[in-house]
Amino acid sequence: MTTMTTKKARPKPIKPASPRKSPQIEILPTDSEEVIASKYASMVASPELAAYRVINGAEIKSGIGDALDVPALMDQLREQAAAVRGGNMGNPEAMLMNQATALQSLFARLAERGMGCENAVAFETNMRIALRAQSQCRATLETLAAIKNPPIVYARQANVTTGPQQINNGTAAPSRALEKEIEQIQLSGGTHELLPDNRASGNASRVNPALETLGEIDRAEDDGR
Repeated sequence: MTTMTTKKARPKPIKPASPRKSPQIEILPTDSEEVIASKYASMVASPELAAYRVINGAEIKSGIGDALDVPALMDQLREQAAAVRGGNMGNPEAMLMNQATALQSLFARLAERGMGCENAVAFETNMRIALRAQSQCRATLETLAAIKNPPIVYARQANVTTGPQQINNGTAAPSRALEKEIEQIQLSGGTHELLPDNRASGNASRVNPALETLGEIDRAEDDGR
């Protein structure tokens, strides 16, 4: 005797009576054609419309898309963006944490599938994608940590005067001309002290001893005459 099991019907999601399926633009009777065209262009270029198109494409077969009210979704996206502009990072932090958790789950599933494969190609494929998901999970957590604790940036202060100079920690670095002069002095071994002037004494003593002796002989011969 066989028993027949009856499938339970999946509960249908509760949805609005008539969810709106297209973005709405407020058109006033006094709007000119140029104003209407500008409103449409602004809607097409808006970030919330781009986000809606991606979400709608992802949820179109999930059953949620049938109940999705497009103007309500776009209003929610605008509110989230306004909260971030106001300094409230609660939603981005929650988003990053949830993404990291989803990536961790994906890593575990792919690694599990890879270890169950007997074919080397299938094993390598699953493990490579699993490790890629693990890397993305780590990067997501690093981004979350950077949002929670922003890094400290140290800036250098530059002081531009007659020559290229730079101030580090409040001390002015010497200019290139002064550095070159100091380097030349160090290489030559010289100092800034004044050297003694020996030119006068050298000129005074620059007498040939041989000529001086000959002069004395000549004077003796003249006296003899």
